[in-house]
Amino acid sequence: MPEAIDDRPFGAGNRANMNDLTPRQIVEELDKYIIGQDDAKRAVAVAVRNRWRRQQLPEELRAEVGPKNILMMGPTGVGKTEIARRLARLVNAPFIKVEATKYTEVGYHGRDVESMIRDLLDLAIHMVRGEQAEVVRQEAERLTEERLLDVLLPDGGPAGLDPNSEQAQQRQRTREKFRQRLRDGEFDDREIEITAEEKVMPVGMMATIGADQLDPEMQSFFEKLIPQQPRTRRLPLREARKVLHQQACEKLIDREKVTEMAIRRTENSGIVFIDEIDKVAGPSSSHGPDVSRQGVQRDLLPIVEGSTVGTRHGQVRTDHILFIAAGAFHASKPADLMPELQGRFPIRVELGDLTQEDFVRILTQPQNALTRQQIALLATEGVRLSFTDDAVQAMAEIACQVNRSTLNIGARRLYTIMEKVLEELGYEAPERSGQAVVVDGTLVRERLAGICDREDVSRFIL
Repeated sequence: MPEAIDDRPFGAGNRANMNDLTPRQIVEELDKYIIGQDDAKRAVAVAVRNRWRRQQLPEELRAEVGPKNILMMGPTGVGKTEIARRLARLVNAPFIKVEATKYTEVGYHGRDVESMIRDLLDLAIHMVRGEQAEVVRQEAERLTEERLLDVLLPDGGPAGLDPNSEQAQQRQRTREKFRQRLRDGEFDDREIEITAEEKVMPVGMMATIGADQLDPEMQSFFEKLIPQQPRTRRLPLREARKVLHQQACEKLIDREKVTEMAIRRTENSGIVFIDEIDKVAGPSSSHGPDVSRQGVQRDLLPIVEGSTVGTRHGQVRTDHILFIAAGAFHASKPADLMPELQGRFPIRVELGDLTQEDFVRILTQPQNALTRQQIALLATEGVRLSFTDDAVQAMAEIACQVNRSTLNIGARRLYTIMEKVLEELGYEAPERSGQAVVVDGTLVRERLAGICDREDVSRFIL
């Protein structure tokens, strides 16, 4: 079996590696997708670079240097989650977003806070397995092709014959002809019969128990009880190729080493984004058990401080996982968090409200700008869509106006405005193929007239 493990703890393939990115470069990459919020972007850039710096330290000192966890404060829709998500993609780190309000104190029905680490590890395993599948891709494709040829030519191989015999050489020539036809896609629609090993869940097993509610050791125990049985399936060859390729990858990849790599990556480069942290801030409830405020804070504290979490794949240390917490803090303030928990988030960043000029830039500048998305979507129908400058200004102005008069949801307001402006065109697009459509300020105001003027209506529509 070829060696399938290429241990790259902070990056893989063509993706950026922490070792290659300075804080300035990280901010420049974030600027491509996120408008404004420079302080927050600089803070996360330094936090990520510090993790690489830690790896360069002597081992005895490395263990003592903890991550600089970040607390982001700001209204909804200003970029808190997007900054963390883009950062994780940039450095190819395991990243999970959780909501603090979804967890309950240990002993009560609901998810316990340790489950976020288990979910993070599962994601890391998926990432590493995907990377290793790419490492063994060529060998897996070769094995898949041989399996398909064996099915197409059950007695057409040279195996068992004298390789110098005429019969063996003839079979080999026939096999090579079929190989070329297979590569040319001639057999893609032909149905073939393949046998694959699959896990079969016994009837009634764990029917009423959620896997995430079980102890990690019990999860592993139940998984081992599920038998693998051969299953014969009849599929079009193009579908059978995918199944056989997946099987080949599974055989070539060392699962134990993948798990080891995933645990290391989780421990050293994992990022947990805890949203709505402000919702669990405040004193204990005086009405019944406090299962979702200070109780959650108490359970969260040891994980953020550094502890060992048991998972079905092994023990995971949380000492060097980066935690980014965020909240609007409208009805509370960071000081309402437990003092011990506050101390574990030494970097505080406040994100400001978005201005009309920010909205203009959001609509036009990022690589995933809303105007670019809509132009690309309607181009699939043959419609050549364009936006004038005054149209962009009008949408930005209306977004600010509605945010001020109703609920401020930040840049998310632009999505609803854009959909309302293009609602009719989206419906008619197939019939307008080949046409050029220009959206200007007049059209924007016509589409939104009567909505922005009535606060009670815009509250529900926009």
